[in-house]
Amino acid sequence: MGEFEKSISFDGRDIRLKVGHLAPQAGGSVLIESGDTAVLVTATRSEAREGIDFLPLTVDYEERLYAAGRIPGGIMRREGRPPERAILTSRLIDRPLRPLFPSWLRNDLQVIALTLSMDELVPPDVLAVTGASIATLIAKIPFNGPMAAVRVGLVGDDFIINPTYAEIEAGDLDLIVAGSPEGVIMVEAGANQLSERDIIEAIDFGYEAVQDLIKAQQDLLVEMGLEIVVQEPPEVDPTLENYIRDRAAEEIKKILSQFDLDKTARDTALDAVKDSIETAIAELPEEDAVRLAASENSKALGNTFKELTKKFMRRQIIEDNVRVDGRKLDEVRPVSCDVSILPKRVHGSGLFNRGLTQVLSACTLGTPGDAQALNDDLQQDQQKRYMHHYNFPPFSVGETKPLRAPGRREIGHGALAERALLPVLPPKEDFPYVIRVVSEVLSSNGSTSMGSVCASTLALMDAGVPISKPVSGAAMGLIKEGDEVRVLTDIQGIEDFLGDMDFKVAGTDKGITALQMDMKINGLPLDIISQAVQQAKEARLHILEKMLQTIAQPREEMSPYAPRLLTIKIDPDMIGLVIGPGGKTIKGITEETGAKIDIEDDGTVTISAVDESKAKKARNIVQGMTRKLNEGDVYVGRVTRIIPIGAFVEFLPGKEGMIHISQLADYRVGKVEDEVAVGDEVIVKVREIDNKGRINLTRLGIHPEQAAAAREAAAVNR
Repeated sequence: MGEFEKSISFDGRDIRLKVGHLAPQAGGSVLIESGDTAVLVTATRSEAREGIDFLPLTVDYEERLYAAGRIPGGIMRREGRPPERAILTSRLIDRPLRPLFPSWLRNDLQVIALTLSMDELVPPDVLAVTGASIATLIAKIPFNGPMAAVRVGLVGDDFIINPTYAEIEAGDLDLIVAGSPEGVIMVEAGANQLSERDIIEAIDFGYEAVQDLIKAQQDLLVEMGLEIVVQEPPEVDPTLENYIRDRAAEEIKKILSQFDLDKTARDTALDAVKDSIETAIAELPEEDAVRLAASENSKALGNTFKELTKKFMRRQIIEDNVRVDGRKLDEVRPVSCDVSILPKRVHGSGLFNRGLTQVLSACTLGTPGDAQALNDDLQQDQQKRYMHHYNFPPFSVGETKPLRAPGRREIGHGALAERALLPVLPPKEDFPYVIRVVSEVLSSNGSTSMGSVCASTLALMDAGVPISKPVSGAAMGLIKEGDEVRVLTDIQGIEDFLGDMDFKVAGTDKGITALQMDMKINGLPLDIISQAVQQAKEARLHILEKMLQTIAQPREEMSPYAPRLLTIKIDPDMIGLVIGPGGKTIKGITEETGAKIDIEDDGTVTISAVDESKAKKARNIVQGMTRKLNEGDVYVGRVTRIIPIGAFVEFLPGKEGMIHISQLADYRVGKVEDEVAVGDEVIVKVREIDNKGRINLTRLGIHPEQAAAAREAAAVNR
């Protein structure tokens, strides 16, 4: 293969495609660049393994820190486990790519995106998505593409394509749109409570740019003399399907139309029908064609039965506009909520039920030092002060499985809920706490991610976090048969599993905060997406009303076990004084008071303790150490020691000065002990600060009003 290059421009920003330069033994490879960001994407296919009845596709996004001119930390000084952002990018590539492969394909496929260079302007994720399509086409893998993705930002009132990091941060929208020639195939978005109309316009704007990238891929294939691989599906022997249909069709239809059955009862009834078919086949002669077809593949019977169930469920929705639980297409399952179901050692808790889906969220408030440092990926060093984690234990679907570390699905669902709630969290200046919310899925039957958003809103309000508005979420589904399309509100498990779309929408009563749309078909026109977005609004508001009946606003009082934070500002030049050599001073304050102290580079000091009096004590010490003294200032102090020529007085935490014997009284004092004793409270004035920083105090010349003000200030700070 020769070397080919192509360039396409969006708003003055070029995307450059280079094929044939790198990775010559990969099935297909492309170097996709924009600015100084360069991503190498490869696609490779191997032979199908025996007994595989699914598409074994693996998508990995990898980052190397050399791409940003950095050396990894740690003992090994090399990259280790992929950071969370890399895992989310792997999912971002996989989601629009997977549905475009033929359903019958069984070859092992691997797509690897490797960021080789990255500047501070261009995010590599959408480049990797488009690169995955190009590499797959070049590898001559059967694929219903091309596919491409762009990011849409909103700066002021204008949408822009592929905004920089700074533009994303400053704007109200971070939207990724992926599409094929047949329509939009994936949407991922975080928004600052934008209206449904704005979101739909942004998706339309993004898809126009996607079409330009699709056209560029098609032109590139022509220049390379390649054609998109169109491969006929393998012939399937209908013997087994016909046998099962003849004996089970009516029973399946009857079960799907029994609207009083819950998920467990329905699954049990369907399993009983499948078991009866399996028993009947086992009793057939060994040479019977049906038995031979079933024995050739141990999963053939189950897969065929599932396909029949899928057809009948979809037909019932298309023809009768009725779902398996009897709901209307736009109807939400019964909703119930609760808060404070856990003891207040948990700072806030919320329980959300929608149908058989149940999510428990717990909110923990921490100090600034609890923020998560993001220094293990290519982004500039950042910190997260809001962390949302999602857990999906096997008992939530009645299964037994080994417990493992969070997988890509758990990380993805947690990130979606986090994105949904970020726009309503109070700014750090008003609420300096670090917040962690954990969503435990206790029962799953559809849309646990949106259940997590709802439960977490309840938990945040129960914890006393002053969110600007409560957030709710709903998942929309789709059944498409030919030209007939039905959009479903609040999909349950079977509708997600057997349907064509999973479209999650979260937001407030003002607007949308997060979107995530995944397709199982080759694309969707904008008018259907618009219908789903508008239909989701009604569901969100209905759910939000139920939530507000449980807790109408954030609690005014936090849990007594939540840390109390006090924030002060000191001169940045005095940070070293507070920390001390090797951290000795700050450790000493912590040991003395039991409070935790966090200091930022700008001089912001946050002091925390569950007991507020301990936090105040630590605050007073830091203030005393860093306060700039002026001659003439008056304080209340306590005598700490006595020497023949005077008395030492601690008048601020960590600040001590001496009263010379001549300054103890307005008459001659014979002995210091005649006037003061260790432990006495005295009113003192700063008389002088010498060139060595020593503080000389006096009890003379203090006006009664000054003394009264000093006593009042001391009482407030105790």
